[in-house]
Amino acid sequence: MSPSITRPALVEAVGALALIFLGAGSIIADQITGGKVGLVGIAFAHGLAIVTMVAAAGHVSGGHFNPAVTLGFVATRRMPVGTGITYILAQLVGASVGGLLLTAVFPEAARMAVNLGTPALGRGVSAGTGIVVEAVLTFFLVFVIFGVAVDARGERAIAPLAIGLVIVMDILGAGVLTGAAMNPARAFGPALFSGFWANHAVYWIGPFIGGVLGAWVYTYLMQRPGK
Repeated sequence: MSPSITRPALVEAVGALALIFLGAGSIIADQITGGKVGLVGIAFAHGLAIVTMVAAAGHVSGGHFNPAVTLGFVATRRMPVGTGITYILAQLVGASVGGLLLTAVFPEAARMAVNLGTPALGRGVSAGTGIVVEAVLTFFLVFVIFGVAVDARGERAIAPLAIGLVIVMDILGAGVLTGAAMNPARAFGPALFSGFWANHAVYWIGPFIGGVLGAWVYTYLMQRPGK
């Protein structure tokens, strides 16, 4: 691996690790405290993890931390396919390390009760509905990323905050339906160490559809040609 891709890949792994350890960890913490963290706390744990990681290292890799975001960049030809694959692999490795650390530090009973924070469909939510929900939520996320961090006209100074707040918004609005993962790595890391793979495809198909649509809509409908 060349030095030009090593540093961005490492950053992508670290960002994904932070999202899993702090995001999924907040769900386990909510279980331990009997619900004191709450949905708001869980939403902000995920959002703040991304705010801080994008602010700290977005200038190194772009701060994707999410295979769906990376696919959006590849689909709009902002990133070579090979680089995109490297990013996605790094994100999955980071998420897996995050899952491993959760297994190591949290009590077994608490982590098993919530399947290590692995996202799951709510009661009565079908896989098809879950795909639609995850696609819509990820569309919002990627649309905002392209608006504040990719478009030269965007408010880049507030990009980390805007991106983090979209995640908070999505979890508050639809976390009860699917867990609002918006990110295949967010589902993969905890699932790998909890063994909870129910409806796992939802968390790949939905975010990939939403990520590509969000990137395409912003790139081809909101930006001037060549920008």
